[in-house]
Amino acid sequence: MTIHRCWVYGDHINTDVIFPGKYTYTLKTPEEIAAHALEDLDPTFAAQVQPGDVIVAGKNWGCGSSREQAVTALRYAGVPMIIAASFSRIYFRNCINQGVLPIVCPELNVLLQTGDMLEIDTDSGQIAVHGQRFSIPKLSPSVQAILDAGGLVPMLQKRFGKV
Repeated sequence: MTIHRCWVYGDHINTDVIFPGKYTYTLKTPEEIAAHALEDLDPTFAAQVQPGDVIVAGKNWGCGSSREQAVTALRYAGVPMIIAASFSRIYFRNCINQGVLPIVCPELNVLLQTGDMLEIDTDSGQIAVHGQRFSIPKLSPSVQAILDAGGLVPMLQKRFGKV
């Protein structure tokens, strides 16, 4: 069981709000990219997020374009997982590919406020908060292997060597 501080956001947060498209081809380093995470939604996020903090969101997190930086900006900022009522299909897969754990838990975002603490046990599939417990889906062995390696490319590099 690990304890995480959460940042809570609503429904239909699109990739352009998570990482503004105007930076897609101008920022290169992880530090530059992380500095602009969620800047249009929450200007305090990039300066105040701590490694291990998690995002808790409503429905359809990551809708919009398939821009990878919308995941990597959060990963570079130290966010290891995103818990949402639902994800856009492409964003969910981009999370896995980039080594960020996407968790579907529809009940959670309405119970929390930014700064609340969550206890998360992915092995047992449980989240505990405010005296309540929520079940979360178990990951398949193949998805777990990708996440354990830090993403799809690192997993393939470990398995097959650098290409």
